[in-house]
Amino acid sequence: MPTPTPEQPAERRPPVRDPEAPRRVTLLELFFDLVYVVALSLISRGLVTGIDWERAVQALIMLMALWWTWAITTLVTDMYDPQRPEIKLLIVGVMFGALLMTTAIPEAFSGRGLVFAGAYVAIHLGRGLFLMPAVRHHRQTQRRAARIFIWFAVSAIPWLVGATASGHARETLWLVALGIDYLGFRLAYPVPGLGVVPDAQRNVTAEHLSERYQQFFIIALGDAILVTGTVFSLHHSEAENIGAFAIAFATTLLLWRIYVHKSGELLPHAIAMSKQPSKFLNSAPYTHLLMVAGVVTSAAGFDLVLLEPTGRTPPAWLAIILGGPALFLTGRAAFEYEVFSRVSVSRPGGVLALLTLAPFLLYLAPIYAALGTTLVLAGVAVADHLRSRGRPPESPAPPH
Repeated sequence: MPTPTPEQPAERRPPVRDPEAPRRVTLLELFFDLVYVVALSLISRGLVTGIDWERAVQALIMLMALWWTWAITTLVTDMYDPQRPEIKLLIVGVMFGALLMTTAIPEAFSGRGLVFAGAYVAIHLGRGLFLMPAVRHHRQTQRRAARIFIWFAVSAIPWLVGATASGHARETLWLVALGIDYLGFRLAYPVPGLGVVPDAQRNVTAEHLSERYQQFFIIALGDAILVTGTVFSLHHSEAENIGAFAIAFATTLLLWRIYVHKSGELLPHAIAMSKQPSKFLNSAPYTHLLMVAGVVTSAAGFDLVLLEPTGRTPPAWLAIILGGPALFLTGRAAFEYEVFSRVSVSRPGGVLALLTLAPFLLYLAPIYAALGTTLVLAGVAVADHLRSRGRPPESPAPPH
């Protein structure tokens, strides 16, 4: 039998990450992501049901809430050991809560608001109540968990009050709650008497965190692929159906290409070489939210074009068809700035081209509006290729 060692037994050690241990993504984390395939699909499909500004705001609220459950859980698996049984149990619990939120998406702003908000609050407060005793022997780690718990406890009030309200009051209160949650993260969760989370406890790992964000972006593209492969109109010719299908597929491919070109490939290296990895922790959730929102909106645009490729394009349809790629390019520009501390002209140029095309596309069929966005994205991709062709690989910007 092995000789006992004075080292603390593994089951008694706090479930924090070993700084020397590899931080590859676990299979449980990938399993956890499956919930969001369904969630993003429901949000994009709901966006095209009765298109108006109110529906767009509601879709944004639901996307921001679900994104935040994923982003914070990803940080937990970066800072804690996901191989420990208690952290696995925590991930499964969050997965259950996120799936419950997902079931409420179609009626989150009507009869099932309390289910949506209650599950969100339970996820974030439950995580704190679970982690604080689990890390009681690590005082600094426990204080970090306590700070985060307090901020989510404050935001729980507008979440739950909003769930009992109706109309614009619910939307307003939930936006206030999300503002608290997103601001708390940005400010490092300051609490009177406890201060903010120290930078030393906000450092992240290049390999794990960058891989997780890339995986979620692929999930968002999966929603676009799902729409492309399942939504067809039986009231138009096969040529129109195949044309709309080809445009949707090409657009999805271009979104992927523009995302991965250079910045996506070099993000792990950029984080690793930075003396302040927390810089990326502070910005990555926001830039990727913009890009994911752009892909989800683009998927909604595919839905519209595949169902009705002909006729004149209504303004609301055009806002979705052009707005998705514009949102994506905006987030992509911010993402590029994270890595290189500069923005390629093609990013704002692509957004400007989409805005310039908008007045003319109002007089054309939806399939031509979709083709216009595809050509703009193709132009951005070609500009990226020409900029890097024949040049040595560009290094990330040095830390400031």
